[in-house]
Amino acid sequence: MSATLPGPARLADHFQYGLDAPICLTWELTYACNLACVHCLSSSGRRDPRELTTDECRAVIDELRQMQVFYVNIGGGEPTVRPDFWDLLDYAVENYVGVKFSTNGVRLTREKAERLAATDYVDVQISIDGATADVNDAVRGTGSFAMAVQAMENLAAAGFRGFKISVVVTRHNVTQLDAFKALADRYGAQLRLTRLRPSGRGADVWHELHPTGEQQRELYHWLLEHGEDVLTGDSFFHLSAYGEPLPGLNLCGAGRVVCLIDPVGDVYACPFTIHEAFLAGNVREPGGFTRVWRESPLFAQLRRPQTGGACTRCPAFDACRGGCMAAKFFTGLPLDGPDPECVQGHGERALASVAAGTAPRPSQDHSHRGPVRAEPVLLGMPARRPDRACDASPLAGLV
Repeated sequence: MSATLPGPARLADHFQYGLDAPICLTWELTYACNLACVHCLSSSGRRDPRELTTDECRAVIDELRQMQVFYVNIGGGEPTVRPDFWDLLDYAVENYVGVKFSTNGVRLTREKAERLAATDYVDVQISIDGATADVNDAVRGTGSFAMAVQAMENLAAAGFRGFKISVVVTRHNVTQLDAFKALADRYGAQLRLTRLRPSGRGADVWHELHPTGEQQRELYHWLLEHGEDVLTGDSFFHLSAYGEPLPGLNLCGAGRVVCLIDPVGDVYACPFTIHEAFLAGNVREPGGFTRVWRESPLFAQLRRPQTGGACTRCPAFDACRGGCMAAKFFTGLPLDGPDPECVQGHGERALASVAAGTAPRPSQDHSHRGPVRAEPVLLGMPARRPDRACDASPLAGLV
């Protein structure tokens, strides 16, 4: 399935040239969400009436099976508020496409947890951003911690072992790493830490929320100590410039081994680059997702050998590969320049030369209209007739 390469190479060296199909992809099923997290990478809140229909989603799943995609990461928004979510999950599993879906827990009742525990090839990821309610709710909204914990209780009671607890690391929760690990152990879950990117609404809070240099070093050593017991999704490979590489590919897989399908079918290089500069095509176009993945000029460009610019002169380049493309783009840095959180300090110096207000802005904003944050989260969706026939989501027209 991999491209033909000259001579022997590491696995990561093969992957940087791209594959015939993504190892996994992220699929945001809806922008609708009951929360308004300050760092939401997709600026979710309100449903987009152009969402892929159930039949169109099934057609994408059919393509993924034909391409032999191993599994798909389902997200949003909050994917479980789509009325057809459970049907689509079953359809994917029936077609041998594994599913991992991320949820804030709003719809994960005891009954649903039991259903998931009895289903093969499904994994669940509960999102929290604090090991305590005060830290979590400051980012995700009042009551969101209690809601997530209840979902964990339901999964554990149903016998679902090994589900994931997903945490975006910020300067306010990085001191709680041991507490996060203890929380995961309590429920027989696995901790997954991911990096805060300046994507979506995260662009507005990145400068105040991303970990400090000292915290990054502490995080690096903590990750080395816990090894593969803690998942990272390769999101901290820029920290490998400290010395010993972290577990994983340590490679930006955007357009090479991963990509994003958004709720309206647009395909982006990765979940953190929802911007027209990284739009590769749309699954509704002739040839569908398969053609976008295999023939997109953008993806072809990303799969060519990258120069790394000035970073190639850094002795740590082979370890960090220049860092995260999305983090550079949305902070106004060149793609062949240093990561804004470069542990050698090059990113901080580069950021100092970026004029205020010149960094690119995310292309879309589906945030709630009106006050949502600091209000209690909805523990269930209100029953309401949709405004229009196309508004299938129970959130349509509410905010």
